[in-house]
Amino acid sequence: MSDLALRPSPLRLLQSVGAVIAGFAIVVVLSTATDAVLHAAKVYPPPQEGLHDPLLNLLALSYRCVFTLAGGWVTARLAPNTPLRHAFVLGLVGTAAGTAGVIATWNLGLGPHWYPVALAVTGLPLCWLGGLLAVRGRAR
Repeated sequence: MSDLALRPSPLRLLQSVGAVIAGFAIVVVLSTATDAVLHAAKVYPPPQEGLHDPLLNLLALSYRCVFTLAGGWVTARLAPNTPLRHAFVLGLVGTAAGTAGVIATWNLGLGPHWYPVALAVTGLPLCWLGGLLAVRGRAR
């Protein structure tokens, strides 16, 4: 087979990139919107004060985990082929973004160190699990 035959078509490549971007957008938009609602409802302190209550950090981690799983599911559903691979790529992107967040905020005193580390560590397995759920749901 020639190298040309192995290359994805431009449309497939665009669909693949779009699937990962859509999954990432789901996670970011839902997380940001939920944070804004909780700040407005005075559940969370103002953003500049940080989030130091471990229970509030656990609350934030919980809904972010659900949203990350949903992002993996959306990515896999939109993927033109190999849905689990696409969800895995989203997980890698999320892990990279989470790791950058850990590094950028480590000395800012915005909350406990375990919280951003947990976000970075859970991204990949949750995206993959979301992709797996999408594949299994599609098979039914």
